[in-house]
Amino acid sequence: MDDAVELTRELIRIDSVGGGEAAVAEPLARRLSDAGFAVRTHEHAPGRTGLVARWGTGEPVTLTGHLDTVPLGGQAWRHAPHGAEIDGDRLYGRGSSDMKAGVAALVVAAERHVRRTGPKTALELVFTVGEETGCEGAADMVAAGLVSRSRALLVAEPTANRVLLGHKGALWLEATTRGTTAHGSMPHLGDNAIYKLARVIGAVETFDPGVPDHPWLGPSTVNVGTVRGGINVNSVPDLAAATIDLRTVAGQDHGRLRERLQAALGDEATLDVLVDLPAIWTEPDDPVVRTLVEAGAGAPGDHPAASYFTDASVLAVACGGAPTVVCGPGEPEQAHVTDEYCLVHRIEEAVEIYSTALARLV
Repeated sequence: MDDAVELTRELIRIDSVGGGEAAVAEPLARRLSDAGFAVRTHEHAPGRTGLVARWGTGEPVTLTGHLDTVPLGGQAWRHAPHGAEIDGDRLYGRGSSDMKAGVAALVVAAERHVRRTGPKTALELVFTVGEETGCEGAADMVAAGLVSRSRALLVAEPTANRVLLGHKGALWLEATTRGTTAHGSMPHLGDNAIYKLARVIGAVETFDPGVPDHPWLGPSTVNVGTVRGGINVNSVPDLAAATIDLRTVAGQDHGRLRERLQAALGDEATLDVLVDLPAIWTEPDDPVVRTLVEAGAGAPGDHPAASYFTDASVLAVACGGAPTVVCGPGEPEQAHVTDEYCLVHRIEEAVEIYSTALARLV
């Protein structure tokens, strides 16, 4: 299990902030190939390489994580962001919790499993790029036909080794309004796009997504995240835009939701899709959930869903709607923060959980 900690440290030392995932994929591909997996790499863009590693035949159990990390932020770090320093039980570094510890634990558990059991059924590891910016790498892999229909999908995002049953979906839209420019001293000669956008934002604020609250995921929500418009103070603006963040629940139709919002906004704005990721949900009594809990993972409890989205929004469809759970060693509240850390003992614990679960599932 120390091997998983050391592999996590190796991955943290590789800077994959917003790209450069190829350097992270390389040691993973080498290790998995040495363990007997058939490894295929996939270049999403120059320097942005993910991989799919498969072992055995038939429908696999699929394990997944992403290799990219978010920017460091403007605040100074006390621990070097790519130093992988250990202080007591804390392993510091960008990506320690989100989610290089999860990736390392999956790899070590998979190596252990295939070396112990030999081929019975199939196991597939999918490591993606570009998750943090909308799961583009996963979508690219699916489009390339690299992801198999599977019997279960495990996402090792940070949950402190507790089983989460899904997460909300995300439909991100850009609303654009257009007008006619004129001199600011003669606004009657123009058509102000910002005034139109203000009315649009008001309509968004009162918009009803039109679905009941999910018993566990909660309500479908809407938020205006950014606004931009105008080029200078003394001109009537002819273009303005706002981004809209809709979070959806299981079973909610994104196409219908967009149509309802467009109807509420009328002709004042056009809507363009930025991100379209459906919600994920697996019932608490699913055998995969029980297997993970019996293997030592924390039960879903009163808050059984992640607050963030994951690559499962893309991969679950390619996996044929397989039962999907989120369970990883990272600390959820450490994702994206300055001086991010993961607890060392959780990495070791995750290897045990995954190994025990794989022995029952694969």
